[in-house]
Amino acid sequence: MAGHSHWAGIKHKKGKADKQRSKIFSKLSKEITVAAKLGDKDPAMNPRLRSAIQAARSANMPKDNIVRAIDKSSLNTELNFENLRYEGFGPEKVPVIVETLTDNKNRTASNIRTIFQKAGGSLGTQGSASHNFKQSGVIKIDKKEISDDRIFELATEAGAEECKTNNDFHEIQCPVNEIYNVKKELEKEVTNFISTEIEWIPLNSIKISQEKKDDLINFFDTLEEDDDVQNVYSNVELVK
Repeated sequence: MAGHSHWAGIKHKKGKADKQRSKIFSKLSKEITVAAKLGDKDPAMNPRLRSAIQAARSANMPKDNIVRAIDKSSLNTELNFENLRYEGFGPEKVPVIVETLTDNKNRTASNIRTIFQKAGGSLGTQGSASHNFKQSGVIKIDKKEISDDRIFELATEAGAEECKTNNDFHEIQCPVNEIYNVKKELEKEVTNFISTEIEWIPLNSIKISQEKKDDLINFFDTLEEDDDVQNVYSNVELVK
């Protein structure tokens, strides 16, 4: 939830305008609250909470908001959030995975189904879209934090499967069950992380022409406007 947006194997996230900031903060706060509720309130003892706080800082969330989100985990003892995944096909039949964090699964299911249907898509069963992806641990670090050569060395020593450097950040991929072990090694030299998440990495890509991109962009944007939606993944690739 660091507010990044990219199209090659989309993990489509908002952050383009100030009006989206409150949405980003709301979703980050929810993740912090759930992480604190499920584990230790001390980030040093709770990797999920530590990662959520680091993502919040990367998104420039005020410290007071972070503290309030942690405190909320103790105040709302009856509030139970659960992670639910929806799979389906959007416009142009592109496979889509939607990850949600919700306290009302009936509301969430209804909202997601409606968004898919209005876009001319449809929800499918578990596995209907996800067979086009693989789950990996993905750690992103700003390029200013560490050199290309050093992060490659560290990632290799930590047991990562892949280390890529993009224009703005380093991306380390590792097995899902090793993500916090790999990160612990990286933390010996890296202080600030953009994000630490389990992501769905496309195994293949679908090319969509520029003429048809607007429907897809509107569809992804509408999904992300939903308060319960945390992440949206697709394997669509726009053709210029």
